[in-house]
Amino acid sequence: MLQLTITKFLIYLFFNLLLFIPAYAYQSKHFKPEIQHATRYKVVEDINQYWVSEKLDGMRGYWDGQQLLTRQGNIIHSPTWFTKNWPITPMDGELWLGRDEFQTTVSCVRKIKIDEACWHNVRFMIFDLPKHTGTFTERIKAMKTITNTTSSAHLEMIKQFKLSSNQQLDKTLNNIISNQGEGLMLHKGNAYYHVGRTNNIMKLKKDQHAEARVIAYIGGKGKYQGMLGAITVQTTTGITFNIGSGFSDDERANPPEIGSTITYKYNGKSQAGIPRFARYFRIRNTEVEEELMEKK
Repeated sequence: MLQLTITKFLIYLFFNLLLFIPAYAYQSKHFKPEIQHATRYKVVEDINQYWVSEKLDGMRGYWDGQQLLTRQGNIIHSPTWFTKNWPITPMDGELWLGRDEFQTTVSCVRKIKIDEACWHNVRFMIFDLPKHTGTFTERIKAMKTITNTTSSAHLEMIKQFKLSSNQQLDKTLNNIISNQGEGLMLHKGNAYYHVGRTNNIMKLKKDQHAEARVIAYIGGKGKYQGMLGAITVQTTTGITFNIGSGFSDDERANPPEIGSTITYKYNGKSQAGIPRFARYFRIRNTEVEEELMEKK
């Protein structure tokens, strides 16, 4: 009799857990947002057909009208005051702290236990309206209306501007990069919002990104005595080389672990296939892997 009672209790507990799990899952993840993605820049004949904006080095976010989500549909746990007064209109944008602050942004935004101090400096920089049925030029007007009429210090619009020539585009890109910016985005003015990858949006960068595995350390000299001087890395194709720049003092004191995978920047390759001007960018994080892939 006791055994039968225990069995019934376990069955009861099992089915109640089945009812609980979907509710819990919904708390942590919504449906994956239907968003559009850019392609790499290709030279265009008439640059005036495109709106140009700075490519922000932040973390993409999606406002569904009630909740901030990641590109995968995971809930972004932000303070209630952060999204106060925001419209019910879905908005596509970038959670951003500033230039060259990607890792700090991710560290703040990804926390389940909200760190309100860091959120005070975050802005949601909108760059599109996924549910708007007009062209991008028309959506720009709508975004301006939203940001001008919404009482929120954390909701802004990425500045969109026009250029008259490819030479002016190159000059603008060089200016952005020299000030630690990431690059530019070009968006065709007469394009409608397209879910998936589209040639109507292009990203223009000078840096190339790749990943490699850390296999050894090289000690520092001078002011870096007793700290990291460089790391020796190996690519998936077996090419081995050293990276000695791009590290902060804290990263030199606490370098990426042997065996870990890092992302590095470079500008072209030598005839031997070795990346030129390789510099450390960040340690690979599986939670933000897709975000990094999108930035390449």
